[in-house]
Amino acid sequence: MDHVRLSKTGDSVVILDQSLLPLEEKYIELTTLEEMVEAIKRLQVRGAPAIGIFAGYALAALSKQQCRPKAISSCCGASGTSDEGFIQILKDQGSILKGARPTAVNLSWAVDRVVNAVRVEMFRARQEDPLRLNANAGARRLAEAAAREAEKIHEEDREMCRAIAGYGLEEIQRVCREQSHEGPIGILTHCNAGPLATSEYGTALGPVILGNEQGVEFRVFADETRPLLQGARLTTYELQKAGVDVTLICDNMAATVMKKGLVQAVFVGCDRVAANGDTANKIGTSAAAILAKHYGIPFYVLGPSSSIDMECATGDDIPIEERDPDEIRSKYYEKPMAPEGVRCFNPSFDVTDAEMITGIITEKGIFRYPYSESLTAFSK
Repeated sequence: MDHVRLSKTGDSVVILDQSLLPLEEKYIELTTLEEMVEAIKRLQVRGAPAIGIFAGYALAALSKQQCRPKAISSCCGASGTSDEGFIQILKDQGSILKGARPTAVNLSWAVDRVVNAVRVEMFRARQEDPLRLNANAGARRLAEAAAREAEKIHEEDREMCRAIAGYGLEEIQRVCREQSHEGPIGILTHCNAGPLATSEYGTALGPVILGNEQGVEFRVFADETRPLLQGARLTTYELQKAGVDVTLICDNMAATVMKKGLVQAVFVGCDRVAANGDTANKIGTSAAAILAKHYGIPFYVLGPSSSIDMECATGDDIPIEERDPDEIRSKYYEKPMAPEGVRCFNPSFDVTDAEMITGIITEKGIFRYPYSESLTAFSK
């Protein structure tokens, strides 16, 4: 799915508006920082890896805009030189982007990568030409560095998705052999971690889509994922397009399909993994993990290694975004389904304790409990 990309002119970002799916497939072009922040907040672009890709392209587009004559004149002298002024503006814009979704670590990771790449290019240019290029030429060179890094983030994500899909497919086939399971492999998903949330196969859906391409039969039970229905609107949409057998269930039906033996594993994505393995993902993920533990079903977290935050000690240190109460009271309803003025608690994410997770599957391989040891070894 070509759902996040830099425009042909390079000064805007084009996205598939996920808030309108599955009823409408509409691409929108985002030019201003304000539009980009709103796109993240309104979940027009969502999924931790996709947000990282988007952030890279957003800074690339904003960098290209700094190449305009008026922008160059405004950044010149901001910190003494046009180069330093350029980078300071980009850094400030990146900080604003980071605040749009504080839980998803890929957002800040991608912003920092692009800003650092531009800074490295500035020092490289100074070594080549101590007298410095003119402001216009210097701005173009820095903007090109931002665009290259954004493209690199996107390509790395494609490679990451393929690797995660491969590791995950190998793991679930091993589990099914050990269980002597025959027939379609039952997978429970929560929220959406497919192509729309990444660049290609997805993370949690990667093994399913890859396996389907190779002739492996899957049957996916997709939690609707209240209150924003990402499972109902997006996961079923993706799997139907891929030709995968998918059944939509309400979130509170997960225990029933597990008890009936219809599920061989649970696959979920992640927005941030703490150093001890505690994982933040869409609200309701921890409940699915508890049920899986009770019924003896393997529970896997699938995501890029960039979602692992070794600076974050435990899940208690992960900031949890709280969203508009009307998402519970009235969104997707013709009329409000709760009394006017009733108090609502609407956290966007919850944290699944490390001991509930069978394995964390990344492009680097599969990490096992205790994660404080396996993730620490990985970081070294």
